[in-house]
Amino acid sequence: MVNRNQIVIFGAGKIGRSFIGQLFGCAGYRVVFIDVDPVIISGLNLKGSYRVVIKGEKEEEIIVPNVQAISALDNEKVIEAVSTAGILAISVGKNALGKIIPVIALGLIQRNSANPGVPLDIILAENMLSAADFVRERLKDNLPGDFPLEEMVGLVETSIGKMVPIIPQAELEKDPLVVFAEPYNTLIVDRKGFKSPVPEVKGLAPKDNIKAWVDRKAFIHNLGHATAAYYGYFLHPNVVYLYEVLDDSEVLLFTRSVMLQSAAIIKAAYPEDFTNAELEAHIDDLISRFRNKALRDTVFRVGQDLVRKLGRDDRFMGAIHLAMQYRRPYDLILKAMSYGLCFKAKDEAGNSSPSDIAFMDSLLTDFESTLIKYLALDPDSDKFIIEELRKFYNLHVKNFLLNKSR
Repeated sequence: MVNRNQIVIFGAGKIGRSFIGQLFGCAGYRVVFIDVDPVIISGLNLKGSYRVVIKGEKEEEIIVPNVQAISALDNEKVIEAVSTAGILAISVGKNALGKIIPVIALGLIQRNSANPGVPLDIILAENMLSAADFVRERLKDNLPGDFPLEEMVGLVETSIGKMVPIIPQAELEKDPLVVFAEPYNTLIVDRKGFKSPVPEVKGLAPKDNIKAWVDRKAFIHNLGHATAAYYGYFLHPNVVYLYEVLDDSEVLLFTRSVMLQSAAIIKAAYPEDFTNAELEAHIDDLISRFRNKALRDTVFRVGQDLVRKLGRDDRFMGAIHLAMQYRRPYDLILKAMSYGLCFKAKDEAGNSSPSDIAFMDSLLTDFESTLIKYLALDPDSDKFIIEELRKFYNLHVKNFLLNKSR
């Protein structure tokens, strides 16, 4: 029997708990998490709730009630949860997304057999381009050829704008279920992706042209966030928190200039969806949120994972390619990307990301091949970008990496 008032969430991580679980749990839904972490699973089942600590001008605490968890390794229970869910959400990250599709497909088959004609909407709470296309193709690979996928499954793309910092280890030792988050609580969803009516949940913001909003998030929010981290680290390599580097007016003004250049590209691509005034106001609001001292977001967290963030389809190169398409300037965006080539910030334990270390080491030995191999830049169509990055690297970064004391 389908429980209309139950949401099943794949991924009990930071976004799953602080955002999706919080919105639906506080709206009266039964929240069922599916995860692989035995500590999280047992903790949620023991307490039946968890805390979300809101880090703003005034610290607040939200208790999300009526919660349970299922191990992702328990196929039978996962299939049953999918088959009876009122709505589904996925927040596992791109690398794990393909791995959970087969069991979701089995749940859909069981659901369609027991409850024919009852569609299931799946909220794709993933910051990735074309998430619905990715999931749709993999569902097709795992469902019978005659399964009515287009009629029975709604694939709802989102724009995840909530910032969730790394939680200090000392806090996790006191409560492994706690999550920190900023006050922002708006989940932009694709209105056209739903097969059933959009749930009446406070914080859901349905949009008709979701691609415009996904691009706005990637090419303004994500771009600006990383710009502040990379340029801030370049000027202040020993500073820990993002708000600290943004206290430097040079970092602040450069970050805002990069975001404004990208906003002009977004306006050219989506003239019907945004006005210049709206985009500028959005930028100023984002910068204010980036400077939230209570959030204590680190330069390391914001900038790490260079291979993804500097990659061909992500915030910098995605904005540059869109600029090329609409014949708009992108010199500031390229300059901001360049600073990422010297990013060696460390976490609270003094460690850098292993994948970032491998990327940096490879840059020193073979610059162009590294950009092609790690970032998937095209040696032909991205030739100008590669050469400009090489000029910057040879002029500034190589010296920075070899001589700057850490």
